[in-house]
Amino acid sequence: MRLVQVLIPAGKRKSVLEVLDKEQIDYVVWDETGRGDFEALVQFPIPSIGVEPVLEKLREAGLSKGVYTIVLSPETVISENIDILKKRYSGERISREELVARAQNLAPAASTFFAFLILSTVIATAGLLLDSAATIIGAMVVAPLMGPAISASVGTVVDDRKLVSRGVMLQVTGLLLAIAVSALLGFFIKESFFLPPELDIRDVSQIAERISPNFLYVLLALGSGFAGAVSIMRNVGSALVGVAIAIALIPPAATSGLGLAWGIPEVAIAAALLVVINMLAINMSTLVLFWLAGFRPLEPSAIDHARYAVISHGAVLLGAIAVLSLILILISFASFQAYVVEQQVKEEVTAIFEDPVYAERGLTLAELTVNYEPADFLFEKTVIVDVVVAHPVAQEVPEDIAVQIDSRLTGAMDKEFNVNVGFIEAQQVA
Repeated sequence: MRLVQVLIPAGKRKSVLEVLDKEQIDYVVWDETGRGDFEALVQFPIPSIGVEPVLEKLREAGLSKGVYTIVLSPETVISENIDILKKRYSGERISREELVARAQNLAPAASTFFAFLILSTVIATAGLLLDSAATIIGAMVVAPLMGPAISASVGTVVDDRKLVSRGVMLQVTGLLLAIAVSALLGFFIKESFFLPPELDIRDVSQIAERISPNFLYVLLALGSGFAGAVSIMRNVGSALVGVAIAIALIPPAATSGLGLAWGIPEVAIAAALLVVINMLAINMSTLVLFWLAGFRPLEPSAIDHARYAVISHGAVLLGAIAVLSLILILISFASFQAYVVEQQVKEEVTAIFEDPVYAERGLTLAELTVNYEPADFLFEKTVIVDVVVAHPVAQEVPEDIAVQIDSRLTGAMDKEFNVNVGFIEAQQVA
């Protein structure tokens, strides 16, 4: 239920009250003496979904646009006609004016927004490196990303360009800042003693999830956007929905920053693409749901413009999601295949030097480097393998060891290899 208070312009008292009487709405009227252009203040209860149509009828009766109006949420309303109104205005959708007010409140001041975003990114980055799902979810509680997404969509359907630009600006700059903060923090942690120096972040499960091709993340973003729109329209569960929206954005943004810090371009690009896809999906789902729920601009002349904006923006968002999804899948697949090849090469070469033929001679694998990037997989380039073998002093070195390694790798994998083998003398103390 809502309790509406509105000032009645001078000379319009009778026509306004006639509308309320016709609608069977109980009301209270006070004479207004403070301002000469208004003659009374009327207060009446109405179901939330009825606020917008009743205000529309009051405007037709002479209520001027932008007039002093307050919409409150009372705890309880006792009225003779309230049951009639509930049957007439069944549903939980809020009014356009209340929706715009909520959207404006959800986009906080820039200083507050960026402060909470930085804190959330720091916690999420730590959670990713610790491989802690609980920590990542905790970081999402303070992430303020629901507001900008809702604001941009609400601004589009009600033709409020200022609200649209603010929502888009906060989303774009916020996510870029999240990537930058995560990159700086990741570089600091990488150069410190907090993590093993040989750590490959692709082996961390929470990070690997954000760089793998999985359409479920897009479904998560779409579902989060729909849930966000419903929670705003019905004023339920907004905090929890905000967590779901943040989960779709902050962890992949932090993953992208860590990819930059560790110097792994495919990780940074794949995670950044996931961020963009999720952001677009959230915006598209909220935009579509707000429009289907019937929210329109106040001015009839602006409805056609809003309809065109919704259709054009929705088409652009959908097309971008499709294209970026294909790119993400391609990059993630290539990255995964390159990683598989690298691991398989290491396993095969290590197994060679565990063979008694080499072990009895004291030959050991001192160093192994595999140069094979995702781009090499896409363009079917040669896998470059650099091997350093340690051998005892005066021990004869097999001349065909590079050929043996190449033969084994070629037999195990359908790839072309360029094997380079170097030797170093090693001394052992019995």
